[in-house]
Amino acid sequence: MKKNKSYYLLFISILLLSCGDSINKTKPDQVVNVSAYKDTPYQQDYSIKYNSADDQKISEAYMDRNGVIQLLSSDGILRTHDGQFLYPGTLVKDKTYRPLTNKKISSFLVYKNQFVYLDDKSVFSNAWAGDLYITHDLTQAKLFAGSDNFEFLISDGKILQLLSKDGAGWKGDIGDEVLEILYDSSNKLFWILGTHSVSSFDPNKNILTTIEQEEELTSFTLFSGKLIVGTSHGYAEIDTTTSKIDGTIKNKLPVNDITCISTINESLWFGSSQGAFKLRNDGKFDYYYGKRWLPSNNVKHISQGKDESILIVTDAGLGQIEFKKMTLFDKAQYYEDQVRDRHIRLGLNATLVDMNNGNIDSGRLSDSDNDGLWTSMYLAAEAFRYSVTKSDEALQNCRESMESMERLFSINPVPGFPSRSFERSGYIEKLNNPDRWQHATDPEWDWKSTTSSDEVIGHIFAYSVIAELMDDDLKDRAIILIDTLMNHIVSNDLYMVDFDGKPTTWGKWNPKYINARPKMVGDRKINSSNIIGMLQTAYHFTGKEEYKEKALNLINKHGYLENLMRPMDQIASAPSDADDWSKMLSESWNHSDDEMYFLGYWGLYKYAFNDTLKTKYKKAILDHWEVERPEKDGAWNIITALTGTSKFDLDEAVWYLKEHPLDLISWDVKNSHREDIEFIAPNFRAQSIKEVLPPDERRVQRHNSNMFSLDKVGSDGNKEYSAGDIWLLPYWMGRYLGVISEPQQLN
Repeated sequence: MKKNKSYYLLFISILLLSCGDSINKTKPDQVVNVSAYKDTPYQQDYSIKYNSADDQKISEAYMDRNGVIQLLSSDGILRTHDGQFLYPGTLVKDKTYRPLTNKKISSFLVYKNQFVYLDDKSVFSNAWAGDLYITHDLTQAKLFAGSDNFEFLISDGKILQLLSKDGAGWKGDIGDEVLEILYDSSNKLFWILGTHSVSSFDPNKNILTTIEQEEELTSFTLFSGKLIVGTSHGYAEIDTTTSKIDGTIKNKLPVNDITCISTINESLWFGSSQGAFKLRNDGKFDYYYGKRWLPSNNVKHISQGKDESILIVTDAGLGQIEFKKMTLFDKAQYYEDQVRDRHIRLGLNATLVDMNNGNIDSGRLSDSDNDGLWTSMYLAAEAFRYSVTKSDEALQNCRESMESMERLFSINPVPGFPSRSFERSGYIEKLNNPDRWQHATDPEWDWKSTTSSDEVIGHIFAYSVIAELMDDDLKDRAIILIDTLMNHIVSNDLYMVDFDGKPTTWGKWNPKYINARPKMVGDRKINSSNIIGMLQTAYHFTGKEEYKEKALNLINKHGYLENLMRPMDQIASAPSDADDWSKMLSESWNHSDDEMYFLGYWGLYKYAFNDTLKTKYKKAILDHWEVERPEKDGAWNIITALTGTSKFDLDEAVWYLKEHPLDLISWDVKNSHREDIEFIAPNFRAQSIKEVLPPDERRVQRHNSNMFSLDKVGSDGNKEYSAGDIWLLPYWMGRYLGVISEPQQLN
């Protein structure tokens, strides 16, 4: 535990700096005529959480000029203990000032960057040598705010009283229940919020003005010269000169049930019964929901911390949203460490599962049907990293994963057949899909059968990247694996044949299978695209004519070029008279196919037999990319850049990389209730809303998932995904292609 905590303390320091790396300036695949994204520091958000005890009721939290956080609770004043990114802290009773523990503190605030308290007798502070101490006679006082010159307006929910260093003075009431008080420095007024009223009080003239409101109000703040007032169904803007609502209630919010509002760093922050959100300059919202950000979603109070952090009080504790400047390279360094620290299982890129409520020290590394695929993507990422940085660590990572990829072939008895995975013997009944596991010849090991087409395309993609970029034995080993795998497929009549002598369910590229599918069924297009790309890759690196001849035979005699060139807008559900298998294949858009397509495009385009084919392939890739644009997937945009096009949504690829949360834990998320997103009619692609949400507002997901999925519940904090395939692949490929620059320092 201490080792890991030290690691995350180091992570915080990494965020503060942007480090350079050694660049290989001669990258053969650098995209021309495209302005690279300059990797300058941006604001990366993440959360530090502090959980409260079950019986503690917290109402508010503030941070003073010293960085001390205090919270008001049913147990008195609390403070934060421990707490780091991914390691939640706790809230403990603050015993720093012993006399405070005996006072009946009902509220407190940060005034002139110092803590000021309200109890049943006085307003007081430990700052200013304890000189601030003003008595009052509202024994149930619970609300207050301070002016610029040490005047305080307090209330017990009914009566208002003005206090100054001269003592207690003016009293009055608004004829309504007082909910909040704030001070307006610009107009030298106090504002008082009631359940159905907004009042102003001039402390210089002792004049109280109350305007009744039709709406039931919940909270308010001052913003851009107006009062922003929350309700249970949105918020309103109130003109400070008339105290009347300006326009209509704004109710296109993530959640309309407003519990609190704060103005922080010239931005509006809202708390609700379902998380917190910030109004952006473009009129949209950053939404903080779930345990990725908060101990619970029932938000009670929001305030500003030092260094632009945000303190969000919930009924289960405190969430401190931190913002640190970092470059994409800094983020990559953090993710590189994340993968190596807890996502390498026998050299394979794995997921951490069976975690207890997000505790990364409680998880275990899991096998997967797609161990070969996820590892292929990570292996390619490290190869790209090595190409641009010449990092010894990246090279070692490549070597370790290559050994595992090679063992996927050698651990089973079928020549040229890559296992899905392998594991030590004795655990079959505890592994994923135990019926797929087989005993190896070595009694110490088991291997996973039924390898599918998505693993195969991942293998060929990774090996071609290694063969292209490496000059040592890794290059030769990668070419051997390309030849070994493709020889198996070609020798078995374009099928993947398992240990039982039968083709696997998905490893089928034979014309009898592919062309049996109706033209609108996606498998006809995807399998044609993949096998041509794989055969081209095998021919490019081995020079064996049989691979070229087989590919040209499929193109010229079996219509595979026509299949792969079919426009994406023609992919749809099979007709009613189609076979059941085709109907099943085309029930909806298959996002795993997208992953297979784009990984396959690497070999399809790069190793085309001639320029005529390359031109056609580019057209097919751009047609597919056009359909995928709404998802803003970083990998698909970066891979499309391989074609040399200048229109591949570089800004959206960078958005994908920036908006990914540092926390890749599978917290529950919900977005289907949001009023600020525009829903669209059900469709074949299962795109539910007009504009995709940022990665940090949706579930953590790989590239083979629907980016428009809005909700994910039932796995709250039980696994952590590896960044190896999700993030590092598009980043390092972007660096290799020259569309993302090395880290830049700001002057």
